[in-house]
Order: sequence, then C-alpha cells, then structure tokens
Amino acid sequence: MSKIGNFIAEERKKTGMSSRNLAKITDISHNTISQIESGERPFPSPLHLKSISEALGLNLIHLYQLSGYLDESDSEGPLLDVSNLNVPELEKVNKFIEKIINSRMKEGQKMEKEKTLKVASLFAGIGGICYGFKQAGAEIIWANEIDKDACITYRQNFGDDYLVEDDIKNVDPNDIHDIDILNGGFPCQAFSIAGYQKGFDDERGNLFFEITRILKVKRPRAILLENVKNLESHDKGNTFKVIKSELEKLGYHVHHKVLNTMDYGNIPQNRERIYIVGFLSEKAYDAFQYPERINLTKTIHDVIDFGDKKPTAYYYNNSKYYPQLTPIMKSEDTIYQWRRVYCRENKSKVCPTLTANMGTGGHNVPLIKDNYDIRKLTPEECVAFQGFPEEFKFPSTISNASKYKQAGNSVSVPVVRRIVENMIKALDVE
Repeated sequence: MSKIGNFIAEERKKTGMSSRNLAKITDISHNTISQIESGERPFPSPLHLKSISEALGLNLIHLYQLSGYLDESDSEGPLLDVSNLNVPELEKVNKFIEKIINSRMKEGQKMEKEKTLKVASLFAGIGGICYGFKQAGAEIIWANEIDKDACITYRQNFGDDYLVEDDIKNVDPNDIHDIDILNGGFPCQAFSIAGYQKGFDDERGNLFFEITRILKVKRPRAILLENVKNLESHDKGNTFKVIKSELEKLGYHVHHKVLNTMDYGNIPQNRERIYIVGFLSEKAYDAFQYPERINLTKTIHDVIDFGDKKPTAYYYNNSKYYPQLTPIMKSEDTIYQWRRVYCRENKSKVCPTLTANMGTGGHNVPLIKDNYDIRKLTPEECVAFQGFPEEFKFPSTISNASKYKQAGNSVSVPVVRRIVENMIKALDVE
C-alpha cells in the first residue's frame, strides 16, 4: 500500500462507507478507487483527490502531501488554496502537478533500474529459470543455449536481444556484461537415476566446469544452480563434494537443498530437484534462507480441462497399448504413466515427474482419462505443470516431440521465483 492509499482506505472504513459507495458518490470508477487504496496508483489524479476529500471530509492539502505533490513539512505553497478552486482552475494547476508526477516517477524508475539485479542464464532452455528471475524483479541481460528448437521457443517468449545460440564451450566470459547473479540448470542426464549415472565421466557432466570457467572471470555476487535430486548422492556423495569444493575455491559460500515442486511451488507435480545457492558475501550467505514449505492447494484439475476435447493424435484409442490401459485407467482424478511395458497410477493424484523423453519411444508418457477417452498430456499442459505463465507459447514450427523434451528439461517456475526472492533479500543485507 502507498501512504495515500492506506490513509484513504482507513478514513473510508472509519465512516463505514464501502469502496463502491465512495465510487458512486465521487463519480470515480470502483476499479480506480480500489487501485488508489491498494497502492497501484501511487499518484492519484488531483481531481480524484478533491472529490474524495469532499466525500470523506478530509483535508485536501494533507492528501496532496501524502501523494508526494507537496512535502509534508510545507506550510505554504502554490497548492494551498486548491480547495477553493473551481474545476477549470484546478485543471490548470494539474499541469503543474503532472510535471511533479512525471519528474518523480522518472527518478523513481531510474533508481529502480539501478537497483535491479542483472542476471546471466546458462543452459537457458526455454526460459524456466529466467521466468523465475523475471517474476522476482530481476533483469535477464544475457543467456546461452545450444539446442536450436529451444532457442526458437526462448526467442518467441523473451525476444532476441541477448540470447546467444552456441555451445557453452565457445562462450568467451568477457563477452558477458557485468552481472549480479549467474544461474544455470546444467545438464542432469549424467547424474540422473533415469540415466547411466556416469557423472563427470560423461561429457555432459563436465559442463559444470564451464560454469566455473565463467565464474572465474565474471565474479557475480551470487549463483543459482539446479539439477536432479540424485546429484547429492551420486558416487556416494563424491560428485557433489567436488562441485561444492570448486565453488568454494572461487570464494562462494554455498547452500544446497532438495525441494519438491508440489511442496514449494503449489504446483501439482512430484518433482524433486536440488537447488544450489552461493554468495560471495558471507553476510548474504548468513541472511539467506530457502523458502518455507507451503500447502498444495492446486489439483490436476486446475491445470487440465478434462472437458476440453483435444485433437485425435493425443488419444490412445487406436494405440496398440489401449487394451492394456483400459482395465487400469478408470479414474479421471489422477494421472497415469506408461512405463514401456506397464501402466502406473500416481496414487498422490499429482503429475509424476515430467521427463525429456516423455514424448518419444512410449516411455514415461503421462496419461489421463478425460471426458472423452484415454490420452496423453499436451505439451501445453506439461509446461503448465511446470508453472509457466499463461502467456508462454510454443512456436508452431517445432515438433511435439521437441516440445515435450523442452517441457521435461525445464524447471518449475514458482519454486525458482521463491528462491530468487529470498536471494534478493539476502543480497540487500550486504
């Protein structure tokens, strides 16, 4: 709430008047009244303030002071007699006030921009981590991704201003602008239970050292890395020891924790991932806390419209697996998963962990029984289970197989956002 909004709301409540009645008396829209009181309009129109002051019996000068049009210590000034002005005269005064508003808003925007944390994103994929940072108020100024289709999707949703489409090994750290935070959901297949668990013996596992190569040069104030839960226990914990040690050698104080999307993002997907957070500042490290666990209030019905008939290609009634699915898939209140040779029901009634190969080879395919028949989830439903915003769109030029891969490789946006919000608070302590 703003000072002016809080004051008007409190004074209105003292009179027992509803916001709708105030809107009716002042001939101001109810939406505008609500925005003023909530702080969405920190600079209410002087004409609106005049009408509100008359309706609630408030001192107009005080309202101007609370709005920032006058200093609260001012005892005299060009606006002291505005309550005696008629509307045409007041409109003239408005021009003076508008200059103050514009000047103060520009100054505020400039200060806010200077305060905004600058972020670079490695292994950006389709922007799951970037969305989390963006929603937390940070600014992505540089990103890198090698997968061609993922880059097409990223550009459609974030634009083409800063994405570098190339192998990370070709990236020169000096080409990256100065940043406050570096993030990366580095490839997890080398450490995944679902993979061969080769770790650093796998070329994808060695990509972690590309992160440290960039950290040595850029020295951001903080880092956020994401990977599979199994990273912590891989090779009896030795892999994670190496990762933590390498980051500490660079001066970072490191936190790590496994968070489940359904426990920390209020998204009905069972997805456990390790989130590594590091700070150069020990004060920031001490101030940081992972977000608290929250109740899961959303269900799969908040993500899937079971009454919306999808294109025929998504349904399994002509599939060779259909005879095996029908005896098992009876409920419309859960999600099933086809596992190569058998179908498994998710007893917790949430979406099982989405994977990169869920759209190919008949493996790990999430299935539902909607109002029409048995079908697999659409790519759009998959990113919804990752908490992507509604405005996110897949390009029409890429295949469904690629879309499924992109959704499975991504991260849960609300979990990242909550972590980043706490990182920003910690950095403010420095």
